[in-house]
Amino acid sequence: MMTMNRRDLCVALTSFAALAAAWPAEGQAGPITQGEAALSVQKVYLFEGLPVTKTANGESRAVVHGVLPTGESVEMHETTLLPGHMPHPPHKHLHSEFMMIREGTLEFDNDGTLERLGPGGVIFAASNVVHGLKNVGETNANYFVIAIGRESEAKSV
Repeated sequence: MMTMNRRDLCVALTSFAALAAAWPAEGQAGPITQGEAALSVQKVYLFEGLPVTKTANGESRAVVHGVLPTGESVEMHETTLLPGHMPHPPHKHLHSEFMMIREGTLEFDNDGTLERLGPGGVIFAASNVVHGLKNVGETNANYFVIAIGRESEAKSV
């Protein structure tokens, strides 16, 4: 058996610390799980080919859901929200989201602070922070959502 000196111990501990720092956080990244696709091949998604799900608040078009080669789980969809409607009550979840407004006027509930934005506006909803959306305009609002991180159960507030 080989004995370790202080220098060897320091090198080993540094290596273990680097490995631990690079290890994915629970629920955020890591190996592909059932229902997730490996997103490693370039592809285009034609609007006409996106599956439409109608809801009482408008409709949603799923674009993609999978895991990048670097380990991040990514989901993207487009939502059309009717005037005066919310897609769901304010909530929070583990994954983070970017929302990009294409049309209409939305009110973003930023952890209790209301902010209005229109076409071209971008929202970042951080992990575990309360957020919500409402169409405060007189026409349909269209926006894209890009969720980064493993899905988690949304918790209404």
